[in-house]
Amino acid sequence: MGGQACVFYGAAQVSKDVDFVVYSDADNFERLLRAFGELNAARIAVPRFDPELLARGHAVHFRCQAAGVEGLRVDVMTQLRGLADFNVLWNRRTSFADDTGSEFHLLSVPDLVTAKKTQRSKDWPMIELLVTIHHRENAAAPRSEWIEFWLLESRTPDLVVRLCRDFPAEATSLQTRRTLLTIALTGDLDALRAALDAEVRAEQAKDRAYWEPLRKELEQFRHAERGQSV
Repeated sequence: MGGQACVFYGAAQVSKDVDFVVYSDADNFERLLRAFGELNAARIAVPRFDPELLARGHAVHFRCQAAGVEGLRVDVMTQLRGLADFNVLWNRRTSFADDTGSEFHLLSVPDLVTAKKTQRSKDWPMIELLVTIHHRENAAAPRSEWIEFWLLESRTPDLVVRLCRDFPAEATSLQTRRTLLTIALTGDLDALRAALDAEVRAEQAKDRAYWEPLRKELEQFRHAERGQSV
């Protein structure tokens, strides 16, 4: 659901960890913990592994020590800000297999774009690349849902303007959902750049507001664990 998915889609070259969104189910959690046992993985930060904490939006962090994956960090979540529940994400996923038959299941590009709308500056170039690559690969035979995705999520001023010229009716109908399309329809690139920057800042503020209560909880967990170790 994170940087590794961006690598698969061609929007990043490296990622130091692997992020998973998993189905919240007791049997599935048992399978997950057995897999971590095979990976000789230990929790490296708060919070503890707890389905209730995962359901509130927390991530649980592990470090693997098994042969071949020494030092690999794995982060697990069950809820993602702004995204649908697991079953919806699973039905929309991108799946493929490599030459060995190993299967990989990635968040769809639109869902991955939403997941990467964080307060971290490094995520926004990935969003721009994800949308640009998706448009380049599908522009010859666009579907209506892809046109909507491009118009709502493109971050390159030239591409936003081009999309508005290619799909003026769709752009006009989506103005209430993305107000900067009104600017893009005029072709004013300077004003559009400013609007795109403002859009990023607004999304970063939403992400900070979402994580603030969770961060406060994490501080409480840290203090509690320090107290237990004294």
